[in-house]
Amino acid sequence: MLPDAIELHPLTLKNPTIVGIPGSKSITNRALILAALTTETTKIQGALWSEDTQVMTDCLKSLGFKISIEVDPLEPSNRTLIIQGEGGNIPRGGNSSSPLELYVGNAGTAARFLMAMLCLGKGVYRLSGVDRMHERPQAELVQSLRELGYRIDTPNDRLPLVIYGQGPQPGNACNASVRESSQFASALLLCASVGQWQIQMPRGALKEAPYVGMTQHMAQQFEGRTEATYQVEPDSSSGSYFWAMDHLVHSVQAGQAHHIQVASWPSSEWQIDTRFPKVLPLPSTLSRERDLGDSILTAMVVAPWANQPVRFEDLGRLRVQECERVFAMKTELHKCGVKVEEDKDTLIIYPGPVHGGVIDTYEDHRIAMCFSVLGTVVPGIIIRQPSCVKKTFPNFYQKLASPPPDGLGMTLTLPGKNLSLSSDTLIA
Repeated sequence: MLPDAIELHPLTLKNPTIVGIPGSKSITNRALILAALTTETTKIQGALWSEDTQVMTDCLKSLGFKISIEVDPLEPSNRTLIIQGEGGNIPRGGNSSSPLELYVGNAGTAARFLMAMLCLGKGVYRLSGVDRMHERPQAELVQSLRELGYRIDTPNDRLPLVIYGQGPQPGNACNASVRESSQFASALLLCASVGQWQIQMPRGALKEAPYVGMTQHMAQQFEGRTEATYQVEPDSSSGSYFWAMDHLVHSVQAGQAHHIQVASWPSSEWQIDTRFPKVLPLPSTLSRERDLGDSILTAMVVAPWANQPVRFEDLGRLRVQECERVFAMKTELHKCGVKVEEDKDTLIIYPGPVHGGVIDTYEDHRIAMCFSVLGTVVPGIIIRQPSCVKKTFPNFYQKLASPPPDGLGMTLTLPGKNLSLSSDTLIA
């Protein structure tokens, strides 16, 4: 188990390294829903095994789906998941006096995808999560499902909520929204074929929300597939940290000959963060809607080494994710001496010197990992509550500390101490 705080010591890369990264959370949780709705048994290989995907798996098991789990010999944070589809049926459900309870933690994909899927059942279900999940927006998805004819009881259009499954509603239509989260539209599209729904997408949705395109492609694959095996590609957002580390090490340490490479970098471009290596060195403007997904946070910690101030635009959705990420990034960069200006949903980050600081992570995996990038070149970076990385990358810090060629060989200690933490203490 990770300690309450760790200190990262700047990296001296003595050998080239190729780091493997876990499977995509977005693809894993979509694949689980799609596989459960088929009539077949599906083997999902390279599936991410982290807090968010375990929550989804646990919920599906609670609903009566049969899922077996096998260790992945190539990546400790992956699993092979074998799931028996039920042909659009949901085996278990509660009733109005005793709904079937499903806990989604702070997993947005699990909450939203299950919300749509449960409408296809015949029982009554109650979805709940952590306090932050109960603050996150759901109203636009709730409205769409009500347009389709389903009853959803919630006093404030947020979790916790109760869903009354009514099975497919052939020909019923609704408008989908991607304004606050593209997961709303994705949830509807994952279940549209079984539900026989007509989903009206907003104009320009695929351009504004590339994860909707991922959902459409995956739904088509599952409908027309001839193989029982589905391969999940590595997570591009998680890979962005290692591309950023390589960039900073070579920017700060003159003459560095060795490189950090990411193994099996995705080629499908389903994940918008697959673009991340192409934005290095950083341009003068990056948009959360047009250019990058979660890796825009990674770009923010690289920005103090850019050749010019960098404007990070269209950040509104970051405010309603695992934490208020605009506030978190501005606050923690300030701690490290970085000049940051905020203008509505834009942050402007200026080049300049960076010093160490004690980083609060807000129970947000992305905040922990992107500020760990600074620790590769900046002394004195201390990460509080690093175990939040379990949400998507449980062995992230073990990858940093493991020796090349599979890790970086970085020194991680307790704050103010010299003794390196052992590998078995670096798993979240």
